[in-house]
Amino acid sequence: MPATTERAASDRPIAVFDSGVGGLTVLHELLVSLPSEDYLYLGDTARFPYGDKSQAQLREFSLEISDHLLAAGAKLIVVACGSATAAALPLLEEQLAGTGVDVLGVIAPAAQLAVEATESGRIGVLATPATVDSGAYARAIAASDPHVVLESVPCPDLAPLIQSGVPLDEPAVEIVRRYTTALRAAEVDTAILGCTHFPLFAPILRRMLGRGVHLVTSGEGVVRSVERALAARGLLNERDGEGDYRFHCTGDVDAFRELGTRFLQMPLGEIERVRLEPLRAAA
Repeated sequence: MPATTERAASDRPIAVFDSGVGGLTVLHELLVSLPSEDYLYLGDTARFPYGDKSQAQLREFSLEISDHLLAAGAKLIVVACGSATAAALPLLEEQLAGTGVDVLGVIAPAAQLAVEATESGRIGVLATPATVDSGAYARAIAASDPHVVLESVPCPDLAPLIQSGVPLDEPAVEIVRRYTTALRAAEVDTAILGCTHFPLFAPILRRMLGRGVHLVTSGEGVVRSVERALAARGLLNERDGEGDYRFHCTGDVDAFRELGTRFLQMPLGEIERVRLEPLRAAA
């Protein structure tokens, strides 16, 4: 996998990618918690959703995106997508070994936070079918605490529903309610929102699950992991003031801007439409 040959420097951007705009919930946490850093976000909106793709496709997509982000000078890559993390993180770690660029996913940080938060030892996860089928959350939870009971619920149409930008009407509420039924029956006290789109539905999820259930989002844990990884390599940006953030997307720029503003809760500046080269397939 090609990478920049220049020595890693603290003023290079942190790169974040997702299948669409859901990863902007992770970017939001990073912008708030590490404001002096520069960021480059890529949304692979032309191939959204990832939740119904095969593991092989997700690995291929993730390799193409990481090639693109490395060429753009990323000093660290965050896979802000549960499906891509589950399918491709070990492969990306292997491919980036020796480049000086760490790659972090969203599953292990969220699993660790959930284990720390639960008192009953009963945790639920709402995620895409690809993420649930991979067993990645089950493995991550078991690695943190083998005695925790995990209830995993695949939600095939929730991310597309959120990505569509439609209002949260009664049919949408019924879809969300259907997915929370199993978590209520399992009496979980902690629920992981295992897709980065899902935090936009956090208020309705809190209402349905009850005030005693703690919701864990990926962004919370990712911030800690990013800060530790950069500090270990001496790559934290120590500038005074705010860094810059910019966006690449593979689909329609106007649609990305309109929906992305809701997810980021901040203005979106420069957005560039990019074409990802199928470098792995060509090889």
